Amino acid sequence: MEPTPAPDPEALALAQAGPERDRRFAEAFERHRARLERAVAVRLAPALAARVGASDVVAEAWAEARERLPEWVAAPRVPLFVWLRFLALQRLRKAWRQHATAQRRSLRREVAGDAPADPVASSAVLADHLAASTATPSVLVGRTETRARLRAALDAMAPGDREVLALRHFEELTNAEVAEVLGLSVEAASKRYVRALERLGTALRGGPLDGTAAP
Repeated sequence: MEPTPAPDPEALALAQAGPERDRRFAEAFERHRARLERAVAVRLAPALAARVGASDVVAEAWAEARERLPEWVAAPRVPLFVWLRFLALQRLRKAWRQHATAQRRSLRREVAGDAPADPVASSAVLADHLAASTATPSVLVGRTETRARLRAALDAMAPGDREVLALRHFEELTNAEVAEVLGLSVEAASKRYVRALERLGTALRGGPLDGTAAP
């Protein structure tokens, strides 16, 4: 049985902030801005990236978050960062829909199906990050691994596996935050991450994958 999660400290602080709430919320948002921009950037299709930047999407999420803050403070069902991330990705979906219908040349044809309405982690962006990251387990990604080989390995994996790797290694979410984002228990989120690492290792070694994401 999962233990009852402790109250989110940022939610408590904002609930008790009184007239200082707006200022403290702005400070909290700035602490999370870089991670929010990474969450958008790894899911920003190249064709859409030519029209809108991750910082633009996050700026729109900021405006919406300010307006909806009282609603979240009254019932903070998820931690502040997880809520802000949800708003940012919602704005990314909106940007995709707007540009897909507004451009004379269909954006959907331009990206050849590479950016579904529900944004997913880009293998190319994730491969670049893993190749350069000193935090990536050395057993999986050695110094001799090329970005091309990493991308091929990531492309061979199921989207769910790539997603959990992006959450942990690119967005730098904690295991508890991953559990919140994916709607899993902390234990299940941990197991999914471990299995995704194992599958990445298998793909890098050229072994067969079962083609399914971890349950």
